[in-house]
Amino acid sequence: MSSLDILKSIYKPYRYTLNNHVTIVDSSSGKFVIKKQNKDLFTLFNYLHNRGFDSFPEIKHNYRNEENVFEYIEEDAIPEEQKLEEMAALLASLHNKTVYYKKASLDGFKEIYDAVHSNISYLSSYYESLFLNICKEEFVSPSKYLFARNYYKVRQSLAFCKEEIDAWYNLVKDEEKARVAVVHNNLALEHFIYNQQKSALISWDQYKIDTPIIDFVHLYQKEYLNHDFATFLEKYFNHFEFLESEKKLLFILISLPMIFELSDNEFNNTKLVKENISYIYGTEKLIRPYYFKEEEE
Repeated sequence: MSSLDILKSIYKPYRYTLNNHVTIVDSSSGKFVIKKQNKDLFTLFNYLHNRGFDSFPEIKHNYRNEENVFEYIEEDAIPEEQKLEEMAALLASLHNKTVYYKKASLDGFKEIYDAVHSNISYLSSYYESLFLNICKEEFVSPSKYLFARNYYKVRQSLAFCKEEIDAWYNLVKDEEKARVAVVHNNLALEHFIYNQQKSALISWDQYKIDTPIIDFVHLYQKEYLNHDFATFLEKYFNHFEFLESEKKLLFILISLPMIFELSDNEFNNTKLVKENISYIYGTEKLIRPYYFKEEEE
């Protein structure tokens, strides 16, 4: 008997709707969502419930540890800017209610330090090579000209990241503990359902226990083009303040320029360059006030 057969026998469904990787079931008893199980969400949700966090869809049935049947949460229509603010408070609540300190080692911090340094070196070489090749061309396309004009911002961002990762390492190298929490690890605006009675984060298949920084980095890189994250960060920090070292690492990770490759399609090239330059300028604008605060203090 499959999960659909179970639903048929219990809830008598009358409509099935396929939506990406889930099946939405309408029945005489309400709506449900069927999704293949990739992780043990029952254990996770039980832990979250015990920690006082219930903003997730309830699991109604589990079929042979292969499929979950979730309650369906109807989304209330609100402006996306307001939805993002509501998401900030909910994410802060998740991290605040599940955060704890675990033993840390110098090797763990050094691994992060080396990984960021390696990424900076790779991006520096990649974009320097692109710039030098453009300089050799007699006739430069609009997308390449746009990149060349803004190459200095790429270099500034990488120089900032290099200086800050050294400062971060000096902050943490003597620490014996590090903060971790339940991290959703797949954040996007579409994975947050706002409901006046019960808002919820969905698509928990990639969750893990790690630094809360990860969730913001993922969300920001997915949504930066469409939204201003200044209010999001302010609201999040009002509910769950980052440590100095956490904030510094967050700003380093989102300040790293995005990688892009030019193709034969000039329209796509121009779009890619514009988006990546916008990312650099937008991120600089986002984090600048926090550095001014440090200087004032």
